Amino acid sequence: MPTVAGLVAIVFVVSHIIPSDPAALVAGEAATPEQIAAVRKKLGFDQPMHVQLGAYFWKLMQGDMGNSLFTTRPVWDDLSGRLPATIELTLAAMAVSTLVGVPLGVVAALRRNTWLDHAVRVITVGGLAVASFWLAILLQLLFSMELGWAPLNARLQGFPPPAVTGLLTIDALIAGNLGVLGKALAHLALPTITLAVPGLATLVRFTRAGVLDVLQSGFVQYQRAMGIPWRVIVWKYVLRNALVSTVTQIGLLFGILLAGAVVVETVFDWPGIGNYAFNAIFSSDYNAIVGFTLWAGTVFILVNLLVDLAHSAIDPREARS
Repeated sequence: MPTVAGLVAIVFVVSHIIPSDPAALVAGEAATPEQIAAVRKKLGFDQPMHVQLGAYFWKLMQGDMGNSLFTTRPVWDDLSGRLPATIELTLAAMAVSTLVGVPLGVVAALRRNTWLDHAVRVITVGGLAVASFWLAILLQLLFSMELGWAPLNARLQGFPPPAVTGLLTIDALIAGNLGVLGKALAHLALPTITLAVPGLATLVRFTRAGVLDVLQSGFVQYQRAMGIPWRVIVWKYVLRNALVSTVTQIGLLFGILLAGAVVVETVFDWPGIGNYAFNAIFSSDYNAIVGFTLWAGTVFILVNLLVDLAHSAIDPREARS
């Protein structure tokens, strides 16, 4: 709770000291200075900063995140309505990053200094260096506009399946509608690839470094001297010890994906929380900005807690310590 409170306070202060006047945006372009001043007083923006922050915390403790200046709806309703889209995209990107990045890191470490290792390292450096918005535009130009293999933007064309979880792919499976499932996966493909590339590169590098460190340890050399098959050593001993740092990165990856979702969702017009945060920033929507930060910070803290629990399951020594 102190971490979340501090995060909210910092973002609240920063968003209020930027050179913009949301009261003028709410009042409209034709508003007079008197009308803008009346709107500013109505919204409480004429109060000192500490008074505004205290009032926001008081409403927040009552479960009220305020109303969005851009949509005029409660911020909680806006976030909860867009949450399934972001969760679906983030989980898909995490799955791709993990299922591709971890095996590539293991293979690169086991084939150290070979052409395969060098190729993987070049790919990971490129993945970390590439800008998400640039990659997204290139994928749109190639696969959507030139080849026509994937939709250009949006989450789905046509009628969605009956809402159960809010995740279109899962709801389509529950409804047994393979046509909608195929359309949902097609719309999900390019945003997932764009969002997954930086995380995939990070997991490859950390997995490779962890496996190399374990391979050089004494107990691995002892097991090889005892004649234990190499495959057993790798799968039973090396990976379990090497993946502790990788599990940490998978947890941190969730925060990276949340940050990257703001750009990716905007380029692909994905109706998620990242797109909502982008619009909130450009419209100086204070309540929406702080609400998004509160949600993202809370999720990130919970994910880190799950990472600690996963560490205890992988390495019992951490649980005892």
